[in-house]
Parts: sequence; structure tokens; C-alpha cells
Amino acid sequence: MTPADYLIHLMLSVVLIVGGYQFYFWCQRHPVFPPREFRSALDERIPYWPRWVWIYSFLYYPAILYVNAVVRSPRQFTHLVVSYLGLLALQMVFFLAFPVMTPEAWRRVNGGRSLSERFLGLLQRWDARSNSFPSMHTSVATLTALYLYPSLGAWVVGLPVLIALSCLFTRQHYLADLPAGAALGWVAFKLFALA
Repeated sequence: MTPADYLIHLMLSVVLIVGGYQFYFWCQRHPVFPPREFRSALDERIPYWPRWVWIYSFLYYPAILYVNAVVRSPRQFTHLVVSYLGLLALQMVFFLAFPVMTPEAWRRVNGGRSLSERFLGLLQRWDARSNSFPSMHTSVATLTALYLYPSLGAWVVGLPVLIALSCLFTRQHYLADLPAGAALGWVAFKLFALA
């Protein structure tokens, strides 16, 4: 592939990420059933560390875009796109039919006292408390890690782990959202990546 091919794939990836999130937000506004909460004693014991918002946002998107660097052909890129779109479709089924939201109290702890809290507050103004289950961040990070594993090796497993921890410490997700998100990312890889 030429540098122009990589640039085109990168631009298409950005458009697909932005476009994909429109479906995510649409699901927040049109749930089939009322959103419910999953609170557990274990979730309440997880500390609030707003500094993890930088991992939550600034590790997540560059990692997704980095996948373009390991794509070796337009055909492989097409399969990559189909797997991410397939994952989005699977997530939408959960978001619409089984909507889960985090407690309002989790957002109230953010007092905007630091740059991290102010940035997290900005994200939370865009993103409602719903669409919690399964964790989209964790599912996309898992799918991304599965694509990067052949070229970067086992350490890439740290990507979904760090993203999952950031989901917890920023109080964006319940503990139950994370394994469900990882499983959904794996399912999307198996179903769509080699289609």
C-alpha cells in the first residue's frame, strides 16, 4: 500500500468514528425500555480517580487509529471496518433493548476542582449516563487489541485493561459492564474480522 492509501484509510477511520458515535447517541435518546441501574456494593467501593479520564480519552482514540498502521491491503481495511461496524450493531442491540445507566450520584462527585475533573465534566455533558452496558470503550479496545496482537505482541492486552480501569475510576461504568464489553469485542472479532 502507498502512503496515500494509509492517509485515505486514516481519514475514513476518523469519519467512521465520528459517524459511529451518532448511532451511540441516537440509542441514548431512543431506548426501547426505561434505563435501569446495576448498583452493587462492589461498585460503590471502587475509588473515583478523575485523572484516569486522560487514559479514557487519549489512549482510546489513538489506539483505534493506530490499527491503520498494521493494515496491509484495502481488503484488510474493509474487513476491519466491517468488524467495527458489526460491533457497533451488536452494541446498539444492548443499548436499545437493555438500557443501563450509571447513578446520578456518581456524576455529582465531580466538583470540577481540577483540569481532569473539568475535562471529565465536558465529556459527561455530551454523554448521558445511559448506554453503560456493555462498555463500548472496553469492547472497542478489545477488538483493537485483537487486531494489534499479531504485530505488537502480548503487551497489547494492556490496552483493554487500562481502558477498563479508566471506565471504573472515572465512574463511567459498572464493574459488570467491562467483561461484557470485552466479550462483545471478542465476538465481533470472531464474527466479522475474517468474514
